Amino acid sequence: MEIQKLTAVSLGKKIKEKEISVREALDAVFAQIDQTEGRYHAYVTLDKEGAYKQADVVQEKIDKGELTGALAGVPVAIKDNMCTKGLLTTCSSKILENYIPTYTASAVQNLTDAGCVIIGKTNMDEFAMGSTTETSYYGVTRNPHNPDHVPGGSSGGSAAAVALNECFFALGSDTGGSIRQPSAFCGITGMKPTYGTVSRYGLIAYGSSLDQIGPMTKNVTDCAAVLETIASYDKKDSTSMKREEYDFTSALVRDVKGLRIGLPKDYFGDGLDSEVKAAIFKAAETFKRMGAIVEEFDLGLVQYAIPAYYIIASAEASSNLERFDGVKYGYRTKEYGDLHSMYKKTRSEGFGSEVKRRIMLGSFVLSSGYYDAYYLKALKTKALIKQEFDKAFEKYDIILAPAAPTTAPLLGSSLQDPIKMYLSDIYTISANLAGIPGLSIPCGKDKMGLPIGMQLLGGCFQEKTLLRAGFAYEKAREEEA
Repeated sequence: MEIQKLTAVSLGKKIKEKEISVREALDAVFAQIDQTEGRYHAYVTLDKEGAYKQADVVQEKIDKGELTGALAGVPVAIKDNMCTKGLLTTCSSKILENYIPTYTASAVQNLTDAGCVIIGKTNMDEFAMGSTTETSYYGVTRNPHNPDHVPGGSSGGSAAAVALNECFFALGSDTGGSIRQPSAFCGITGMKPTYGTVSRYGLIAYGSSLDQIGPMTKNVTDCAAVLETIASYDKKDSTSMKREEYDFTSALVRDVKGLRIGLPKDYFGDGLDSEVKAAIFKAAETFKRMGAIVEEFDLGLVQYAIPAYYIIASAEASSNLERFDGVKYGYRTKEYGDLHSMYKKTRSEGFGSEVKRRIMLGSFVLSSGYYDAYYLKALKTKALIKQEFDKAFEKYDIILAPAAPTTAPLLGSSLQDPIKMYLSDIYTISANLAGIPGLSIPCGKDKMGLPIGMQLLGGCFQEKTLLRAGFAYEKAREEEA
């Protein structure tokens, strides 16, 4: 039995039934990392020693019957923008190259409380700013299906680690599609929950009103189990929502009869690759065969999502990244004259070009004279986009759309043209602006063998509807294969 190929839930079951020990699961994962990591570079930091120590403690608790959850003993990878006490947390930036937090992010703490074992921190676009995992100070991550292509971003390290069996599942963060798009490019399942469902405490902020932590997994069952574990109300996060229930695994039933699914015409126009389009329509046909009602509709204002998103996200980033100044923690320039030159040189040397670009854009749109013309207008557009989605969800239970306009591009092709990279988020950012949940699921491959992903979007707090539809589709696809 190849342990590393097991899903998280099936591994958890085998650990509970004493077929596999927690140490054996770690052995399998680290052996896999030794084989593939040199080529694909999914991790920034590996904590082998800490993981084995954790494993022994967890094993003891499982044996005593103290840990009984579905994920007890399962090794997990964490995106490197979530704080982990005593373990390097860099945001893949030079400015945090030596930052070791004194506390752990709430979502990560929920996993360790459930008995998950952290094996390391995954590579990402610097401060989550990018769509390809090429802006990392620590080098690029490569796509598991073809190392000449990108894995997507900004959670590309997490997506690649899951696809390469270098962990059993991972956590990512999604500000404008950073879980769903790399999941699509790497052929895995990823979910952005409703804003406020998972605590942002300990997530190093990029765009505070848009950021959300979510699961990146091998299938929909794992996705539901991980979401159930990390979702909770947290008084340390002012945007955390108190939900009536956090039972997501009960949604895993094969029943989509009568489910109303909308295909937004605006998402199928120019710029969408023909193979991606064909795969999404084929998925729609699968839903129809299972008894769902599928129809096309107009979803207005989509063309304004990109400018609104980049104005809001950059404005929030310029404010959030002020704290990285070389005074209390992180990188500080070696030579400087006065305090002002220390700030200037530290930030010039510590931040990469994409982060600087967004800080400057954000500072510009927040400056006097431009605040009303850009930032305020973007906030109004955000509210209108939310209204459009609310209107759509009065008629449909789910919106079915592509996760990205193309399959994974070649390494280096997006960095030459930042606008092209920004446009690759066109289908994902609206969900962040509206605060709604989105689930990315593999739905085919192109002629080069690169995965194609579709996304299911639902109304606020409708994760269970998405998981039910995703689970039914996944099972139908397995049968077709």
